[in-house]
Amino acid sequence: MSTVRRTAVALAALSALALTACGPTGDDTAGGTGTPSAGTPTAGASPSGSAAPSTAATPTAKPAKSAGSPGSKAPTDPDYDVFPCSTHDVTFTASLAEPTTGSYLLKITNKGTKACRVLGHPVVTFGALDGQATERGTAPGIEDAIRLAPGKSAYAGLMGGAADGTGKTVDSIAMTMNTESDLVQTPLKAPTPGLYVSATKNSVTPWVDNAEDALSL
Repeated sequence: MSTVRRTAVALAALSALALTACGPTGDDTAGGTGTPSAGTPTAGASPSGSAAPSTAATPTAKPAKSAGSPGSKAPTDPDYDVFPCSTHDVTFTASLAEPTTGSYLLKITNKGTKACRVLGHPVVTFGALDGQATERGTAPGIEDAIRLAPGKSAYAGLMGGAADGTGKTVDSIAMTMNTESDLVQTPLKAPTPGLYVSATKNSVTPWVDNAEDALSL
């Protein structure tokens, strides 16, 4: 064999050996678990930084409205804050009804913006004379007393009494309200020219809701 042929055979053998050494390993050809490259995402993996959204929570039921703390609820009684009328709440007039007996119709009118209770009898004094008019008739209790709404009036009958020689004549009277308290009031005055006041027969009725009853009690 020539030198050239031997050289060619040797080179072919070396090439075959080199190809065998560079071929895939058994694990690679069998689909073994090699470490995946960093740039290739694994199957089924979520994208980096984005967690799967959680299921929205069911809104809880709104709490029932509070009924308020004890004592905060307004009383159901519409008259819970209606107080006794005083001279600060009313206007006052006296009109001659019967000259013979010196009878006068007393009238008060609620000048305020809230109702008040008209209690008992008016407290009437005669000019500069001592004492006050004698109460005549029975007044209702506080629960049954007149509820005087704004602009409404109540009435009472005042009688000086027939001239019997025991009394004196006055030209004015003054009135304060029964409040069943020690509330200081400013007396309301009304003219009563020539009113004769008997020492034993003067009287005043309780407050009522109409003029006719006031003069007939």
